[in-house]
Amino acid sequence: MPVVRGKNIDPLFTAEQIRARNLELAQDILAGPCDDLLVISILKGSFIFAADLIRALHDVGLAPEVEFITLSSYGTGTVSQGVRVIKDIDSDVKGRNVLLIDDILESGRTLLFARELMLERGASNVTIAVLLDKKNKRKEDFEADYVGFDCPDYFVVGYGMDVAYAFRELPFVGVVTGDA
Repeated sequence: MPVVRGKNIDPLFTAEQIRARNLELAQDILAGPCDDLLVISILKGSFIFAADLIRALHDVGLAPEVEFITLSSYGTGTVSQGVRVIKDIDSDVKGRNVLLIDDILESGRTLLFARELMLERGASNVTIAVLLDKKNKRKEDFEADYVGFDCPDYFVVGYGMDVAYAFRELPFVGVVTGDA
């Protein structure tokens, strides 16, 4: 069990598993609507997954344009009431195939908002790729088109995901299990 910053991190998905799954996802995306593809990474948690998936897309012969959007859920306390755009994309999506990339699909609210926003702006097709899917957390009737892994109900870190801005740099997805 790796120890990082004095914490035991129990790997849930290894770097090798993630690397292999990214290539499989890229092949699946290649088989879908990918002409004039615009990839939009939802920041911050997805940045490492997005980078690796985009490189895997290149490896299977796709050369998408890449954009970034920052979205924030808002509400009272721990209850999410909506989503807002913090930093928007610069590209016009009208008539384009859009692939939204996020780290985790939990409630579905953020990705549903992002998909509807791109469709309202005239995207011809919007697909969703997520590294992790926590089906038991779903609040909306929403599914991703491409899923890296089904994730048990753990708070996960690594591979771009953090707790208090820590552990994003880990090359694997893990669970903090306690102090070392």
